[in-house]
Amino acid sequence: MTGQDNETIETDSKDNANVADSEVTVEQADAETATNQANNEERQTDITDELETLRILLEKEQEQTQAHLDTALRAQAEMENLRKRTFRDVENAHKYALEKFVGELIPVVDSMELGLSVAAGNDQGKDLIEGMELTLKMLRGALEKFGVKQIMPEGKKFNPEFHEAVSMQEIDGKESGTVVAVMQKGYELNGRLVRAAMVMVAK
Repeated sequence: MTGQDNETIETDSKDNANVADSEVTVEQADAETATNQANNEERQTDITDELETLRILLEKEQEQTQAHLDTALRAQAEMENLRKRTFRDVENAHKYALEKFVGELIPVVDSMELGLSVAAGNDQGKDLIEGMELTLKMLRGALEKFGVKQIMPEGKKFNPEFHEAVSMQEIDGKESGTVVAVMQKGYELNGRLVRAAMVMVAK
């Protein structure tokens, strides 16, 4: 065997060794790629799971936030209603605090008016009558000052909220449902009825 042949054999051996090394390297690369791919898939699965967990937590937090907001809004509405109710109660207490007192004074006014109507035209006790008239005027003025008004509905339509019908009569020239006479005056305090007017109504 010549030296040239030996060199050829050595070259072939090296080439075969290089090929074998190349095949091992390719296999290692494939194994590493497969491993990396598996790792990537595992990481992707972990990320997906974490995202789903975060999404669920976010939804729960949003639900709790909405629940707290609804509770706060309800509490605010209740406080506003309470404030309005309290203001209305205080206002009514101021407006109608004298209702019972006015109810007690009204018969006094009735009595004085009746006494004056009986004494009308009687010259005896003229000074006394004038004094009663002045006292009645002052009393009416004091009542009006505190929001008391007389209800004198003669000639007006009958209103069951403020009038009490004592009788009904057919009267020529009067429309049905019209108040034709007032038997007893009515009174109201700041728009609230204290005593209904007793009236006669046309049929």
